[in-house]
Amino acid sequence: MFRELDPLLHSELRLAVMSVLIGVESADFSFLREQTGATAGNLSVQIDKLSAAGYISVEKTFRGKMPRTLCRVTPAGMEAFARYVEALRTYLKI
Repeated sequence: MFRELDPLLHSELRLAVMSVLIGVESADFSFLREQTGATAGNLSVQIDKLSAAGYISVEKTFRGKMPRTLCRVTPAGMEAFARYVEALRTYLKI
């Protein structure tokens, strides 16, 4: 019948972050903030949660003197996202 939805991905902002990252090779923090409309603080917390779950990798570097946070979806994140979409389809009946 209905499959369980991954509670980590069921959060609106975390789902938005994953949706953006699925479509690109990588994205920096500023790009993710622009795409999601999130505040810097909230986005940072959600990125930490996705990283802790192994769904994304986070690389912190510098561009000149400016810090740069670069995010990428991991294979585990791709798999989790695909499972989430399949589970969601059981609710939509498509």
